[in-house]
Amino acid sequence: MNLNRLFARLWADARALNPQAARIHSLLSARGEKVVNDHLAFRTFDLPTVGVDVLARPFRDGGYAPAGEYDFPDQHLRGMHLQHPDPSRPKIFLSELRLAALPAGLQSVVLGLINQIPAPLFSDPLCASGRPWKISQVEYEALRRVSEYAAWLAAFGFRANHFTVLVNAMRSFASLRELNDFLKAAGFPLNRDGGEIKGSARAFLEQSSTLAAPVSVTFSDGEMKIPGCYYEFALRHRLPSGEFFQGFVSGSAARIFTSTDRR
Repeated sequence: MNLNRLFARLWADARALNPQAARIHSLLSARGEKVVNDHLAFRTFDLPTVGVDVLARPFRDGGYAPAGEYDFPDQHLRGMHLQHPDPSRPKIFLSELRLAALPAGLQSVVLGLINQIPAPLFSDPLCASGRPWKISQVEYEALRRVSEYAAWLAAFGFRANHFTVLVNAMRSFASLRELNDFLKAAGFPLNRDGGEIKGSARAFLEQSSTLAAPVSVTFSDGEMKIPGCYYEFALRHRLPSGEFFQGFVSGSAARIFTSTDRR
């Protein structure tokens, strides 16, 4: 699939699961800002049929290449990011849950979900396929009690978990804190896990995000409102070389993950 069509499809899907994104985008545009996307992120399980290498395929086919690897031991996650030779293309952040970290019963639940994926979906960009399985509220809650990450993935499937505004491209905000204050004044709750701003200039990256707003999800045994997608904001700082830092900070990213937590 053409990269432009893929990004348009992912953005339309993310907006449907995160009405905040469309409203924030409109508010920023009304200030005269051109909203530039720094990166978008995806979640998956570390299985050979659906792991990060599988989700990365359409991006690698479009010219992206691996540019960094990350470890999140507390959340049992492995992460990687991809970059494109064209710097105007957003970075791609992919993470996968180590299935072996889940209790045996929950591993069976996840494998039951994966086994429902129709074969044709593997020839379509899997990263934009949505939820290709049925899951019950009971299964969702069982996963959530152990891993919010796994529960979100089981409920929503393969799609962009969040898009990220590049604060460096903005002209009317002098800092990420100013942007955060603007968002809070407009009524958007922010993720305060570890502080509203994760990271620092010394780490060469500052990040913040909204809290994912609840959306109605259809399960096999009824509907329930649970956190959907969120919107992130990233301010990148210059390295000693003078170039802007293009990677990610594991400690900060771990806090950003909690933007979909129900706690």
